Amino acid sequence: MTFRAPVRDLAFALKTVGHPQLLERAFPDLDDDTVQAVLEAAAAFADGELAPLNRQGDQQGARYENGKVSAAPGFADAYKHFVEQGWNSLSADPAYGGQGLTKAMELSVFEMVHAANMAFGLCPMLTQAAIEALAQHGTERQKRLVLPKLVSGEWTGAMCLTEPHAGTDLAALTSIARPDGEGGWLLTGQKIFITWGDHDAADNICHLVIARTPDAPPGVKGISLFLTTKFQVKDDGSLGARNDFRPVSIEHKLGIHGSPTCIMAYEDAQAELVGELGQGLAHMFVMMNAARLQVGVQGVAIAERAFQQALTFSQDRKQGRPAFDDAQGMIYGHPDVRRTLMLSKAKIEAARGICLTVGVLSDLAEHAGSNAERAAARARQELLTPIAKAWSTDIGVEVASAGVQVHGGMGFIEETGAAQHYRDARIAPIYEGTNGIQAMDLVGRKVRLNGGETLRALCAEIALTAETLNQTAELDGVGRRLAAGVAVLERATDWLVAADNISALAAATPFLKLAGDVCGGWILGRQALAAAGSDDPWLQSKGALARLYASQVLTGAPGLADAIAESGPDLAETHAAALAG
Repeated sequence: MTFRAPVRDLAFALKTVGHPQLLERAFPDLDDDTVQAVLEAAAAFADGELAPLNRQGDQQGARYENGKVSAAPGFADAYKHFVEQGWNSLSADPAYGGQGLTKAMELSVFEMVHAANMAFGLCPMLTQAAIEALAQHGTERQKRLVLPKLVSGEWTGAMCLTEPHAGTDLAALTSIARPDGEGGWLLTGQKIFITWGDHDAADNICHLVIARTPDAPPGVKGISLFLTTKFQVKDDGSLGARNDFRPVSIEHKLGIHGSPTCIMAYEDAQAELVGELGQGLAHMFVMMNAARLQVGVQGVAIAERAFQQALTFSQDRKQGRPAFDDAQGMIYGHPDVRRTLMLSKAKIEAARGICLTVGVLSDLAEHAGSNAERAAARARQELLTPIAKAWSTDIGVEVASAGVQVHGGMGFIEETGAAQHYRDARIAPIYEGTNGIQAMDLVGRKVRLNGGETLRALCAEIALTAETLNQTAELDGVGRRLAAGVAVLERATDWLVAADNISALAAATPFLKLAGDVCGGWILGRQALAAAGSDDPWLQSKGALARLYASQVLTGAPGLADAIAESGPDLAETHAAALAG
């Protein structure tokens, strides 16, 4: 169950998604040596301190006793060290105590954190999302007193949306905030599924809560965003009285046992408005989108962890008569095992590249040289975010499942630890908006809303990469299949834009998978081109991974196109008979 943070893979991925060019344009004080030093230091912390706690956190978990939540054994000390070493403040604005590094560097560090210990990583992950929300929409008081504490990691953040009767349907929430007569608000209601909503690892916990005001209109237009803290914050920044909210219990879950998932009750808790009344959902989307990208990184991370364990097992386990004689009789020599591992590796690198691409785009949307460049970067960032979240987390589950399969029966028992990765991975396609919701967002807001123009621009760029691949002898098969895949995606986009709303929604999930598969092929093709001509065996393997992905994944594009175009009528017309007992 040892883990080695994939520093070399991450450094190479950063180079192939345009990170060096970003540094030259907008971060002149950063260079490749700095990036490498940050990655290596983060790897040492992830490998040495977080990874050893992962199994213990799964077996013992967080605890709820006497109305209080305690972090899993060892987690509080690890969090203290995480904060002391500065890992919480990587990309935050230096004006609030941040280090001003790039978003892609932050994502790279957090991939190692999540891979080492996903349950631990959820705590600082949500703090990062809270930082982004308050940086954009917080009041001057919140930015002065609360934001620096979140950036340092002395305080943690929690996102509080879901209620027992209202899951994804936020319009149905009933939590209410009433004016307290002194410029503040009194918050009352119950929230469920609140990750790290209470714990003993930090001095204070900052809840960003959506709720209604007494005179608010129904629906999402009546939602506002509020900040309420476990201990009230005085005007001089010191902590005051315990606020009037508490954990009712923590959930007993399939996985991520070290992460306390709380039911929280607010009983006239003192709160502050964040941003404008009635704009709570728009303000909260800043936090949600930041979390969605981080969740995509979690998918990559848990896949990496599961893959490493499966690879090690395959090289230690002797079974049968392997066909390849370079494996010393171990199951690594069976072609199907090797294919499974190599395809897992290819998908991990593809998903990693998609997530890091969104990170680079996030910085370009703020720092590019012209308004047009910033707008184009923002549009592509928004297009790729649901793909990064959904496609990458699906890959996380798929690779973790493949890891169990490589272990065979040994993977189905808890002692090997392979099952933990599968259990942990399974939440990622569900939270921060299920992957079905991500698909609806992709087709509705990101593709159809502007007639598919943003996606078509991306397809044109992918097609150019395919042409370049076709000019490289050992990669021409990759180029041919990538060109075919992107042509299918363009046709599917045309169909989607012209389709009625019900047909488009019925096609949303296969459309997102098609877009993710093609973008993954684009990422691997770019990596293969960057490595072409090298005599380094590790770099040469990039071409092999791209070829395997092209033959095993991109060849499925036409079938997905059929699924996109043909699923709607049967869902509408024959569902009752098809589902009858």
